[in-house]
Amino acid sequence: MIDEILEDAKIRMGKSVEALENEMARLRTGRAHPSLLEHVRVDYYGSETPLSQVANINTEDARMLTVTPWEQSMVPAVEKAIINSDLGLNPNTAGTVIRVPVPPMTEERRRDMVKVVRAEAESARVSVRNIRRDANSDLKELEKEKEISKDELRKSEENVQKLTDAAIKNVDEVLQKKEEDLMEV
Repeated sequence: MIDEILEDAKIRMGKSVEALENEMARLRTGRAHPSLLEHVRVDYYGSETPLSQVANINTEDARMLTVTPWEQSMVPAVEKAIINSDLGLNPNTAGTVIRVPVPPMTEERRRDMVKVVRAEAESARVSVRNIRRDANSDLKELEKEKEISKDELRKSEENVQKLTDAAIKNVDEVLQKKEEDLMEV
């Protein structure tokens, strides 16, 4: 029973860190990266579809993305979706290829992005701590029902804390990497 609670906590904490990594990949640094357009949705014959499912997204160079829709008729819809996204990008169409220049970030914008990144990391830490609280309350419930002893409870709580520390360390590493990425000119 204790092992199940610990394993569940470990899996959930891992998912919190993974969700943070996915969120960080979405945030724009100064470089062009295909994941930048990952959350852009295109009106594809009446349904909202992720851009990656209607077009090929590539990096031409450090400041340029190329988007090649699989159907010629989708070019205007893809271009409109990129313009309407919250990324502040202005695509240029050349036939069937849409070039998306990624402008360099200003120092002020970089600092704002660092604040956003830190807030995301803090919410991931809170999530990990909530998982710790849930696991500890489950363990205390087992102890209350006399299924485990006080010593087993204390040892299990220490193990939950070790898992929490490891997950928060992972969050901090992801944060530090993204901050360095953002402040790089």
